[in-house]
Amino acid sequence: MAPKIFLTGATGYLGGDILFALNKAHPDYEISALVRNSEKGAPVAAAFPKTRLVYGGLDDSQLIEDEAARADIVIHTADASDHKGAAEAIARGIAKGHSKENPGFWLHISGTGILTWDDSRTETYGEPPYTKPYDDLERVSDLTNLPDDAFHRDVDKVVLEAASDVVKTAIICPPTIYGEGRGPGNKRSRQVYVLVESTLKNGQAPQLGRGLTEWDNVNVHDLSDLFVLATEAAVKNKSDVDDKLWGKEGYYLAENGHHVWGEISKLVGKTAFEKGYIKEKEAKAMDVEEAKKVAGFEALSWGLNSKGFAKRARKYLGWSPKGTSLEEEIPNIVEGEAKRLGIKKGHAEIASGKA
Repeated sequence: MAPKIFLTGATGYLGGDILFALNKAHPDYEISALVRNSEKGAPVAAAFPKTRLVYGGLDDSQLIEDEAARADIVIHTADASDHKGAAEAIARGIAKGHSKENPGFWLHISGTGILTWDDSRTETYGEPPYTKPYDDLERVSDLTNLPDDAFHRDVDKVVLEAASDVVKTAIICPPTIYGEGRGPGNKRSRQVYVLVESTLKNGQAPQLGRGLTEWDNVNVHDLSDLFVLATEAAVKNKSDVDDKLWGKEGYYLAENGHHVWGEISKLVGKTAFEKGYIKEKEAKAMDVEEAKKVAGFEALSWGLNSKGFAKRARKYLGWSPKGTSLEEEIPNIVEGEAKRLGIKKGHAEIASGKA
């Protein structure tokens, strides 16, 4: 019998890409997708006609609970790291619909903003890290016992506290995600894309403080591959690796690269300049308030440190990321954002040295 998957976030960036990857790898899986209404569901139905659509939102707790009870595996990506009510509904549903003999699995998306708690407490922006990177294998307990005031921690705790022989959980915690999504809805990520958008709109790349903060990154296609591997592991449900994949140790840092935010700002500025979209090549250092004015709350992440190593997925799931790097993808992001914003190449001749 084909496994039953319940997916939230099908029209979103990551959820849509996971839906694409799962359908490609396992067209036999029975997938149900939560969508707000028929209008939102239409492109999902067109792209994936075998997918069963479930109409509702994250506040429809009973609906989510019922679908989680019905499913063998829940993949939660829709505002997963911040909507506590939906997480609680999933926990109740899986517990209600499963048993030790027939456990339910929950693949939950968090985010490595949770690792920025120390900088956030001290309101330190743009400075290099002064603590060692996290490690999801040898030091996984550091991740499952983060301070309660860390971003996303309240929802992480719901997932961790739900973990049992009946509810087998895995928290997948990605950093900066990039690359073009392959789903039927949003194909664009946030952090780097907002940085590029701000650069094109304001004519100069923003840099928060000294730009020395460090972060991790992952290509969205590689991240979706990790979800496919985790789903396959849930389907196989092998007891010999059970405690390494789920529950207390089931916390995955999904990174495949590291970057310094100031260097990314400089690369974005250089790329946009050379392509003729802006006239200022160098990045502009800003304080927090100025950065928020030009780019909103997203700008804060450019000034906070979030570093760790994704060892668990590589060791126990055989994850082997192979997508293009963030640096290689910057030209595509610049072109994509310029097209989305309707910005023309007004500086091309000067940038190319032809003027």
